[in-house]
Order: sequence, then C-alpha cells, then structure tokens
Amino acid sequence: MAAGQEEEDDYMSDTFVNLQQDVKPGLAMVRRVKEEILKKDRALEMIQENKQKSKKEEEKERRETMLQSSLGSDNKGFALLQKMGYKEGRGLGKSGNGIVEPIPLQIKTGRGGIGHDAAEKRKAEETTERRKRMSQVKKRAEEFALNEYRLHVRQKKDQRQMEGDLRKSQLACQQLDTQKGMDAPQEAWYWLSTSVEDDEKEEEEESSEWDSKTLNTTEEKLLNLTSYLRRKYFYCVWCSMSYQDEEDLSDNCPGDCAADHY
Repeated sequence: MAAGQEEEDDYMSDTFVNLQQDVKPGLAMVRRVKEEILKKDRALEMIQENKQKSKKEEEKERRETMLQSSLGSDNKGFALLQKMGYKEGRGLGKSGNGIVEPIPLQIKTGRGGIGHDAAEKRKAEETTERRKRMSQVKKRAEEFALNEYRLHVRQKKDQRQMEGDLRKSQLACQQLDTQKGMDAPQEAWYWLSTSVEDDEKEEEEESSEWDSKTLNTTEEKLLNLTSYLRRKYFYCVWCSMSYQDEEDLSDNCPGDCAADHY
C-alpha cells in the first residue's frame, strides 16, 4: 500500500515538473512568431518604398535624358522648322538672331494650381516687409522713449544741482550779511529758513515730482542770489571764496554759472 502511494506521488511530481518546464518554451515561441511577423512587415514596407523611389528616379532620369538629347528629323515640329529654312545650331528668326537653346522646362512637382507658387512667394515677401516695418516702428518708439527718459533724468539731475547750489548760496549770503551786521536778509528767501514748518515744507518740495515751473523758479532764484553775492561781496559760490574786488573777480573767476566751473 505504501509502495503504491509512493509511485502515485512520483507520477504527480514528474507531471508537475513537466508542466512547469513547458511554460517558458511556449512563451518564447510566441515571441519568435511576433518577431518574424514584424520583420516581414518591415521588409514589405521597404520594398514598397524602394518601388516608389525607383519609379521617381526612373521618371527623372528619363526626363533628363530626353531634355539633353536634341530633336531629330522624325520630330514633326523640327521637320516643319527645317522646311521653313531653319538649320540646326542657328538662332530662330529670319536673320537667325533668336534663341538657339530651347526654353528650359520647369517641372512642377507640387499639387498647387498655376500661379500658386508666385502667390505664396508674394505673400511671404509682404509678410517679411510688414514685419520689417513693424520692427522699425518699434525700434523708433524705443529710441524715443529712451531719449525721453534720458532727458527726464538729466533735467532732474540739473534740478537737484541747482537746489544744492541755491542752499549753498543762501548759507553764504546769511554768513556774509551777518558779518556785515545785517539782522535780516534783503529778500526773505536769501537766507536759509530756520523754522520747523519751513524745513518740513522744503522737504516736501524736494520729495515732490519735478516740473518745469519748479525748475524755472529755482533757476531764477539761483541767478538772482548769485548775482547779489558777486555784486555786493565779490563772492562766487562755485569757487567758494570772496575776491578782493570786481576786477579780481572778473580776472580769476571762470564765470557766473555752474557750467563755467566744470
């Protein structure tokens, strides 16, 4: 009884092992079949491509051969020309001044109608020209904006420079007038303000946006005050010194404005 059981167990074990071994060969066979099918498909595609390519090449070679070969007397058109007195190698026309070689043949390979290529070319040229004009307009606009910005920056710089020169002139005027025993300036704005309200007002004016009216006012004040200092004290705010007299001021001071001192 035990021996029979052992034989049955051995049979079942061998069968299970054979089933396990048959799995991989089956998958490999399916893979090989698929690869063979793909190879055949690729081969057919290549054959079709070669056929199409060979047809186009044959047509091109045949066309070039026909174009390079001259017409013979068997051609009806050429025979008609010979009857009218044409001789091979001469130009067309009664006096032989016409063309010798035939008009070159232009092969059309696309599917567009007659005039399509010319229209597309004209459209491309118009697009290029339009883009060129737009680029030029944009460039001019950028240059204009840049010049405006530079002008604005330069004017603000000049404004700050004049405001600084005006404050120095006011300080110098206050010191010189005080040395002369004056208790008050000739004009209210000739001296620097010492009140808190005036200082706050001055700071607000400096932080406010620049405008041409402020520029003219500051420029006029600076011109007026520097003229007063030069006339009364022979003092130049840009030289930061007082000269002995008017002649000394005229001979040794470069000028009566900031530009003369730079």
